[in-house]
Parts: sequence; C-alpha cells; structure tokens
Amino acid sequence: MARERLYLFDTTLRDGAQTSGIDFSVTEKIVIAELLDRLGVDYAEGGYPGANPTDDEFFAEKRTQKARFTAFGMTKRAGRSVSNDPGLQQILAADVDAYCFVAKSWDYHVKVALGCTNDENLESIADTVKAAVATGREAMIDCEHFFDGYKTNPDYALACAKTAYDAGARWVVLCDTNGGTLPDEIKDIVTKVQAVVPGGHLGIHTHDDTGHAIANALAAVDAGARQIQGTLNGIGERCGNANLISLIPTLLLKPAYSDRLEIGVAKDQLAEITSISHAFDEILNRSPNRHAPYVGETAFATKAGIHASAILKDPQTYEHVAPEAVGNRRRVLVSDQAGKSNLLGELQRLGISVDKADPRLDHLLADVKQKEAEGYAYEAADASFELLARRALGEVPQFFAVNSFRVMVERRHNAIGELVSVSEAVVKLDIDGEKRMSVAEGNGPVNALDMALRKDLGKYQAAIDGLELIDYKVRILNGGTGAVTRVLIESHDTSAHRRWFTIGVSSNIVDASFQALVDSINYALLKAESA
Repeated sequence: MARERLYLFDTTLRDGAQTSGIDFSVTEKIVIAELLDRLGVDYAEGGYPGANPTDDEFFAEKRTQKARFTAFGMTKRAGRSVSNDPGLQQILAADVDAYCFVAKSWDYHVKVALGCTNDENLESIADTVKAAVATGREAMIDCEHFFDGYKTNPDYALACAKTAYDAGARWVVLCDTNGGTLPDEIKDIVTKVQAVVPGGHLGIHTHDDTGHAIANALAAVDAGARQIQGTLNGIGERCGNANLISLIPTLLLKPAYSDRLEIGVAKDQLAEITSISHAFDEILNRSPNRHAPYVGETAFATKAGIHASAILKDPQTYEHVAPEAVGNRRRVLVSDQAGKSNLLGELQRLGISVDKADPRLDHLLADVKQKEAEGYAYEAADASFELLARRALGEVPQFFAVNSFRVMVERRHNAIGELVSVSEAVVKLDIDGEKRMSVAEGNGPVNALDMALRKDLGKYQAAIDGLELIDYKVRILNGGTGAVTRVLIESHDTSAHRRWFTIGVSSNIVDASFQALVDSINYALLKAESA
C-alpha cells in the first residue's frame, strides 16, 4: 500500500523568534535557513516582510535551496481592497515560494481584536487567498485560535476554514494558539473539520503550554492532517512550539507512522539531526538540553548497573531506537549505582582499552563510588571521569602541579566614586620543575582564578588558547552556610570545537570551583597531546 505524504513546515524564524530572549540577526537567519535545508523540511517560514528591518533584509532574496521559502503575513484589513492594503501588497511582492497568512477563526477575536463583523473577516480570508493564488504561489491560511473558536462557535470556525479552502488555499492550518487543547480534543475536532476541508489540505500548529505540543500534533496526524508546523528544538512563544527535532525521528522510526506516512527527510539526513539541533543551540548561544529526546547527551545513557550489563549484551534491551540513526551515541554512565559493566562500557566508549580482569578496575570502581558518596556526579562530568580513569590506569602525565592559590575580594569605591567589587587571584604552579606565579583580576573570584590559572602555562599555553568557560553551575548538597558545594563547569575549545564538563566538590565554593577549573585545563591538555 502506498504511503501518504506528510509535509513539515518549520516556523523557527517567525514563531520561534517570539521566544523570550531570542533575537535573530540577518546572518543568523541565513545560517538557520541553511540548517533547515540540510534537515529536509518542506517549508521554511522566514518571517514577516515589512514588519522590521531584519525581515526586510532577509526577504531581499530567496534564502533556501530546497525548502519552500515562505513569507508570513496577515489577511487584508476589513473595509479595504487587496490593492489598497500596503502591508498585504508588500508580502505579495516578496520573492518566495509560498505565503502563510494568519486569520482569525474565533468570533470572539474577530469582534475584540479586529473590530469587524464575522462576514467581513470571511471576506478578508477569501480575498487574500485569491490574491495570493493569482501570483502563482502557494497560499495557506493559519486559522488562529481555531480550537478555542471551535469550542465556542463551531459553525463559524468551520466557515473560516471552508472559506480559505474554497478560495484556493493549498493548506488550511488549524492553530492551537493558546496551547490549552488536549490530544483527544485535537483528534476529535480535526476529524470533524474534514467535513469541509479534506485532510490532505489540513495542517496543525500546536503550542506546548500543557506539555502536549508533540502529542497534539501527532493526534492531528492520526485524525488526517497532513502538514505539521513546528520549530527547531521546540522554541517559541511562552512554553514553545511542537519540536520538529523530536517529531521527525518519531515519524521516521516508529512503525505507527513510518508504515503509512512518508516525509521529505531521508535516513542520511536523520543521522544529522543531533548535530543540527546542537548547531542551532550554538547559534542561540546556549547549551544543548542534555535530556532532550533522541538528540540529548543522555538520551541513550544508562546509569543502573543491571541495565548497563544488559545493554552491553544487546542494546535493544534498553533502547527504543538505535542512537546512530539520529546521529547520537550510547553512553553507559559511571556512578554510585554502577557495576563493573558500567565501568567497562564507559571506558570502551572513551577509547580506553583494559582487560576486565585488571585489578586496577576494582580500585577505580571503589574510588568512583567513594567520590560520589562525597558529592561528585560523574554522569554529569564525563571529562573529570575520564581524567580519574586514565590516572588510575597511569595514562595521564602531570602537565603541571598547583602549589597554592589565593583569591581576594575587595569592595571599594572606584575613581569616580562608584562602589564596586574587585577580585584578585594569585596561582603558583610548578611546570617541569620550574615555579611560576600568575596574578589576575576578574569580575568574581572564579573568573579571577580562571584567568590566573590560564595566564602562563609555559610550553602548554598554545594548547589552551581557544579554551573558554561557557557555563558554571553551583549546587548546595546539604544545608547551612558551611554546606558541601558541587560545582559543574562546561568548557569549550573553540579551535577543536569540543565541549566538556568537569566537576569539583568542597565545603568551600572557591575550592570546588578551582578543582573543576584544573580538571578542565588538564582535559584540554590531554586531548591536545593525543591529537
């Protein structure tokens, strides 16, 4: 039996741009458009021509090679003709493959937001679609607040959808704009809409305000909708949109969908989805979600010893898909719940060859469990674990020794009378028998220590020139001002394009931070030496 085609519509550059704290530059939008082409989506919505200078410049030329470049806009204003609506004319003049117009489909919004009659709104929908179709490009209507509108006035919501379809819209997209509809409601309503619009012309646009954006999108597909709108990594207004990075593997790898539907993403493109997801996070200047389905660092990680033992025998025992299919990899974590199977699996992943009967393994496992009892968490700090393991096996040279460090925080008035805090750190090192002392100021004790530690490593300096501290997390492990503190640091080598996590634990937050900093530098030197 032939499979039906399901189309993917990405709205990262438009709806995703409404995410709090995210503002795309033109250059970033161009790079993201290239990622969307690489991923294989069918439509890439670029934004709203005429809304702002960034979108104006972005739409100055077509930005995709494969995906249908799509402009977003509003239907014409009530009381005006198409030719007398400058905003609509600017959208119709864009060099694109398709248009997506937002239309009110909840009579409450027609009255309150548009201030026109229900019939005038229907006229705007029809006239806008006809004008778009007349340009020879695809036209689609986003029926805003469709599900809320259907619940209060189903006849009018259906009239909006039917009007768009009858006017020639390729897609009529049903939007759960407020994100409050549940999957059973979505499936029921999408089924009923097909009395006026065929499923092959219906799309679904969901938000994640109840945590059901993906489930709602799949419920609509089960009911017959054949276009899904979503964003990279689920970004979007408020709680986000349906996450295409999670939806695409599900559609391709789960027989419930892959046996009856096909999408435009090939298996080799699917194998790039982890790197695409992480590249997008790089553009946003944020750390990837380690626990993200399919693409997260821990998506195929196992901690419990009995689980690890089974996975090493046959990965299917605890994996729902092969990590390689989505460009990810298997990780067997080492922790206080670990057995030797975990340890061997993790050492194998790190490329450390050791016989399972090697007595050093028992000592390493005991050391790991003791340190985790003290507060270390090596499943969150793989670089620190690798250093610990290689040291136990005699594979880490002593690049440098820290003889002492001192940090001072001074609060004082500066030259213009402002009250400021200044941190100064002194670090004394021994490198090949040569003593070195570095002093640095920073905007806090950790920053000052980091700068002092990396200021002069002699012959190793070139190996850490691209090293950056990009994230710093502190967790208090027990109560009181003298509590044990765990510090987790994420580092990035800009020259090698490598990220890693290191950890430190102490009742002194500065000491815990320094431990993690020293591990980070040692890890960078270890990798530079083996490169």
